[in-house]
Amino acid sequence: MSENHLPPEALDKWADALREHFELSAEDVPISLILNLAKDVANGVARPAAPFSAFVAGLMAGRRGGSPEDIRSAVADVAKLAGEWQG
Repeated sequence: MSENHLPPEALDKWADALREHFELSAEDVPISLILNLAKDVANGVARPAAPFSAFVAGLMAGRRGGSPEDIRSAVADVAKLAGEWQG
């Protein structure tokens, strides 16, 4: 695919491919949670901060143990910081 954007209907297929390749469950890859985090950071901080912040949330979730709760907690921490950002 030579397009620069992933069509919305292809997101599930891409997520399924990632889950299969890395042997992850749907709880391990919470699409809505991550997309909402990206939205919160893009609106509260800056658009380019969204992918970096999602990476940091994933890194912190992994360091905390990597459970679905660790993922939700790390995302919540990043979203809270973005909501309070005064930059």
